[in-house]
Amino acid sequence: MSAVFLGVRHHSPACARLVERTIGELRPAHVLVEGPAEMNPRLDELLLGHELPVAVFSHYRDGERAATSWAPLCDYSPEWVALRAGRAAGAEVRFIDLPAWHPAFAERTNRYADAEVRYAEATDRLCARFAVDSPDALWDRLFEVEPDEGLGERLDAYFTLVRGEAVADARDRARESYMARWVRAAVRSAGGRPVLVVTGGFHQPALRALVADGTEEGGHEEDGGPAHGGGRSVVGADGWPEVPAPPAGALAGSFLVPYSFRRLDSFSGYQSGMPSPGYYQQVWEEGPEAAAEGLLRAVVERLRSRRYPVSTADLVAARSLSQGLTALRGHPSPARIDVLDGLAGALITDDLEAPLPWTSRSTPAAGTHPAVVEMVAACSGARVGRLHPDTPAPPLVHDVEAELDRSGLRGRDTVYRLDLMDARDLGRSRVLHRLRVLGVPGHERTEGPRHGIDPVSTERWEHVPAPGRDAALVEAGAYGGTLAEAAATALAERTHGGSAEADTLAAVLFDAVLCGVGGLSDDLLGELAARVRVLKSPGPLGDVLSTALGLWRHDQVYGVARGPLLASVIDGATGRLLWLLEGARGGPGVDVPRLRAVAAVRDALLHAAGPLSLSRGTVAGIALRISRDAEAPDDLRGAAFGLHRALADGPRDVHDVHDAHDAPSGTGDPASVVRAVAAGGASTLGDWLAGLFALAREEVTGGGAGTGAVSLIEVLDLFVGGLSEDEFLSGLPALRQAFAYFPPIERERIAAVLLERRALHGSARGLLRTTADPLLLARARSLEENVSRVLARHGLRDAS
Repeated sequence: MSAVFLGVRHHSPACARLVERTIGELRPAHVLVEGPAEMNPRLDELLLGHELPVAVFSHYRDGERAATSWAPLCDYSPEWVALRAGRAAGAEVRFIDLPAWHPAFAERTNRYADAEVRYAEATDRLCARFAVDSPDALWDRLFEVEPDEGLGERLDAYFTLVRGEAVADARDRARESYMARWVRAAVRSAGGRPVLVVTGGFHQPALRALVADGTEEGGHEEDGGPAHGGGRSVVGADGWPEVPAPPAGALAGSFLVPYSFRRLDSFSGYQSGMPSPGYYQQVWEEGPEAAAEGLLRAVVERLRSRRYPVSTADLVAARSLSQGLTALRGHPSPARIDVLDGLAGALITDDLEAPLPWTSRSTPAAGTHPAVVEMVAACSGARVGRLHPDTPAPPLVHDVEAELDRSGLRGRDTVYRLDLMDARDLGRSRVLHRLRVLGVPGHERTEGPRHGIDPVSTERWEHVPAPGRDAALVEAGAYGGTLAEAAATALAERTHGGSAEADTLAAVLFDAVLCGVGGLSDDLLGELAARVRVLKSPGPLGDVLSTALGLWRHDQVYGVARGPLLASVIDGATGRLLWLLEGARGGPGVDVPRLRAVAAVRDALLHAAGPLSLSRGTVAGIALRISRDAEAPDDLRGAAFGLHRALADGPRDVHDVHDAHDAPSGTGDPASVVRAVAAGGASTLGDWLAGLFALAREEVTGGGAGTGAVSLIEVLDLFVGGLSEDEFLSGLPALRQAFAYFPPIERERIAAVLLERRALHGSARGLLRTTADPLLLARARSLEENVSRVLARHGLRDAS
């Protein structure tokens, strides 16, 4: 006999029943299943006796690409039933698909993704023909609620129509060519007995044709295309096709992980196979009638437990509507959408802002009606798989358990209070942070330092329930064999790609410190230093520099002060910021994050000059050029002027500076400086002063007192006093923002200077206190004066 091809839909109870029945009838010599061929030597491990769902987790990493994927299996997955029933029938069972690392699976995180979703034209026509909303409803109508008689023929017709005349892409052709070689090898070795081939239905027509005519589609290994490893036939010593090996230097592997119905459900983002695993598990175990009744009761119980009013009459109405829809739609037994639509009709009386999620396989959005949320949750189910105790685990799992034992983090304590100044507690903190950056749940930090210069030196961690911990730990094994190595690789991966902007790098930098830089790799240090040199946003990059600089100067907890990580980041960030700032353009207003970035450059030159490749004089020259650039934003020109004053040698008094339009050195007096800058108006002056005060407040004012302060304040007082009411109102917000850079004690000194200039006696502190927002008071005064002028113009003003 030749091969028998069964095209299936992943996670379909109807297809699983067909597979089980076909194996019992055929008693095949071989059962070939779409799945990762590299797992064939480990099929005994897969069939140990796990509590499903479980998944084959595969990972791959080289210098160019990192990828992870899952091949989930539940009780009613046709692939799982083929493995289990085939082994029970005495057949030789094998996976026949390419390994997950292969380029044919690039950008695919789930092996069992519905191919028909990618070729939707035929399913759209069928949905219109049968008057259903979605391919899921169509599938239920054609297969899940219909009798099993003739199921194989209906599936053949459906998948032939879905595939149609469409030309599969190169990735599908590579997989199909490889799987066809396994089928031919099985037929040759079967001794005339049947060979059963169980694959996704989209591949079935192509595989049948490839095996029938003996040809092999797809690229060749020497082409170097996406079909690499899936083209030219390579047969192993045992007569079976060889499993392609990863490229030299790449790290790849596969392990079993526990899975959950929540992850399996398309409503939670898993766009392949059947949705609603909790519902279809009950269909598999008890049939559609029992599953429908169970869903009705589960939704009502969930709503009542959340204090949503559902009466017995509502339950009766939902049941009646579901039965009526089943009959109206011509279903021999209730389909999932019959039950869901019946529940929606009975329980929802409000207008809905979006279509029901089961009509389009969409994820319920925030604000979705609570009845809809509970329907989806009840369909999804809460089952979580569990691996057999003898299941092999990646090295990381064993290393983490040893680290937790050594650190005393596996006791009965539910709360850990750690003193980061204590060496043992610091080590425990690093273990917990490494688990955190790997996404392994189980511990949650509720207190502790939030950034690099936070003076907090204690942490509080709580042990929290973590049902997905085992799976997360196995999946984290893709990053490395030890906890320190895996954390370093995960952090380095976060720095890759164009999406790793400065805010991401700031978080990575602090996470690297929390995880213990001494235990991390040189690759991470290099990645951080390289990434800061190509960022595009000065504000967030300034935050990176400030964090690194604070740790460089003041760290007494983590042991990273003046270390190589911080030195490379400080140097790279400073150089990149100066390049970005010199080319900055923009309109009016104050960019506070950008001013903080300029201040960070100043602090780097003053307090961490050792690691910098730029000299203080060079940076002062760059700052002077920016301050003279008429096209630069006003606040940046003021900040650059302040940076130059802070760094350059020579006079520090405002009498001796260049103005913003290249006044000769030493010839400008205070009045000329302010007049030149304020040529664009009070708002321009306010923006310029905001930049100046953000960078060199003390340098240009002498700390708020003394000759420099009086000189500058006198000039500004004269300028402001000469403004018209309209000019003053227009410039007031910018001027207030500029003087906000002075702390209260210095603002009080300035107020005292103003009182003294007017020969007034009173409290300078009281001058700073107003009954309302000063800007609001100024606008109110202007409004009153405008009203008075209008009244006077019309002769309506009271003479008194």
